[in-house]
Amino acid sequence: MAKLFFYYSSMNAGKSTALLQSSYNYRERGMNTLVMAPQLDNRYGSGKVKSRIGIETSATVFSKDDDLFEVIAAQNGKETLHCVLVDEAQFLTREQVFQLGDVTDRLNIPVLAYGLRTDFQGEPFEGSKYLLAWSDNLNEIKAICHCGSKATMVIRLDSEGKAVTEGSQVEIGGNDRYVSMCRKHFREEFFA
Repeated sequence: MAKLFFYYSSMNAGKSTALLQSSYNYRERGMNTLVMAPQLDNRYGSGKVKSRIGIETSATVFSKDDDLFEVIAAQNGKETLHCVLVDEAQFLTREQVFQLGDVTDRLNIPVLAYGLRTDFQGEPFEGSKYLLAWSDNLNEIKAICHCGSKATMVIRLDSEGKAVTEGSQVEIGGNDRYVSMCRKHFREEFFA
C-alpha cells in the first residue's frame, strides 16, 4: 500500500537535496518519478527543483488551482509512475493535500512531499498544516541554528538584517532573506 510522506523542516536543512536523492534512487533502478514544484517558486527558473549544493532536475509545475490527482493520473497513463515527489509542499492547498492522499489511496503511488512547517511568523502554512494532519508518515529533516541547537523556525529579514514581523506569508527568497533559528532565538529576534 502506497503512503503519503511529509518531510518537513526549517530552511536550509536539505529538503530539496533529499527530494532529488530520492528521485535519483528510483530512477537508478529503472523506475519513473514525477517531480512537482509550485509555479510561484521560480528562484531557479520555472519547472526546476534545485538544491543549494547545485544538483537539479526538471519538474512539473503546478498552481493552486490545479487538481493534482488529475495531473498525476494523466502522467501515470502515459508512463507508469513509481513515486511522486513534491518540492515546496507548504504551498499546497488543503484540497491538493487531499488529492495527494487520493493518489496514494486510489492510484497506489507513493507521494513524498517536502516543505516548511511554519512561516516567518511561526504560523503554519496551509499545505503543511494538512500534510501534518493527513500524512501517513512524518519525517523531520534537521537544520541547525547559529547557536548549534536544532533550528525549527524561520525568520525573514529586511534589507538591514532586521527581523520582519508583518507582511505577506509568501515571499520567495533564500539565504538573503531568511534565516533558520531555534525557537529561543526566533522569539528573541521576532519580539525584539
